[in-house]
Amino acid sequence: MAVLFEPDETHVGRDCGGRELVVSAEDVTRYTAGTGTAADGDWAPALLYHSEVYRDLSWYLPNLIGNLHARQEWDLFHPMRIGDRVRSRSTVVERYAKRDRLYVVNEVLFTTSEDRWLQRSRTHQSFLADQPTDELIVDRDRERRADRRFTVPEAGGDALAPLTRTITVAMCEAFSGPHRNYHTDREMAHALGFPDIVVQGMWSVCLIADAVAARFGAGWHHGGRLDVRLVNVVWANDTLTAHGALREVVPEGRRRRVVLDVWCAKPDGTVTLIGTASALE
Repeated sequence: MAVLFEPDETHVGRDCGGRELVVSAEDVTRYTAGTGTAADGDWAPALLYHSEVYRDLSWYLPNLIGNLHARQEWDLFHPMRIGDRVRSRSTVVERYAKRDRLYVVNEVLFTTSEDRWLQRSRTHQSFLADQPTDELIVDRDRERRADRRFTVPEAGGDALAPLTRTITVAMCEAFSGPHRNYHTDREMAHALGFPDIVVQGMWSVCLIADAVAARFGAGWHHGGRLDVRLVNVVWANDTLTAHGALREVVPEGRRRRVVLDVWCAKPDGTVTLIGTASALE
């Protein structure tokens, strides 16, 4: 059979490897330091290994300047507990283009050592299609443009309790460290075309996940779903609030699935993340 791809080419089906690990209390402590969310006994936060997809960046396209986390999907099948032995595997599953950007989708699957599925995530990373100029790729004024404003539903009914955090540099370092990168260091951010530290996109995803977990508990860990777009940049020292509004309730076996419209917003109303989440009750 003919070889279609070069060894270092980013293509659908590219295997990016994985690892075996034991869920540890130290990992949970680092998560709580990075997010400000308290631990829940021996249950691991559902998105404890939020950045597993970024452990190996061989799937990235060459043009790193101005790359952004664009969309995140997550399916939860079974919770992790401290002491569990688990495996991860990362695979490129899709590529597409939209306007002036190229997108690569990487799927990470977590299983037990006996191959039981625990969770599956899909990360949509976007890259500039053309070589950038010397100007800032994304500045602080971008979120004020009309095309960066998003309409959200009015919270009501069985909405999530709002969850608010101010994201300090120390939290960025705990969440996205320990190595220097544009999520923890201003000089590194400047080098990639940003005016300040860019809070990692997964942070906002985790804020929503933690808000849903606080409301639904086991119903989130057993069968939770998340599909969100990251639509505006979050900067170090920004304050964000996670919101959720009831969309619909549908039967699912002996349970029912509660579907929510979810979003994160800054105090001035700037929406940074928007999409849907659901859990069982």
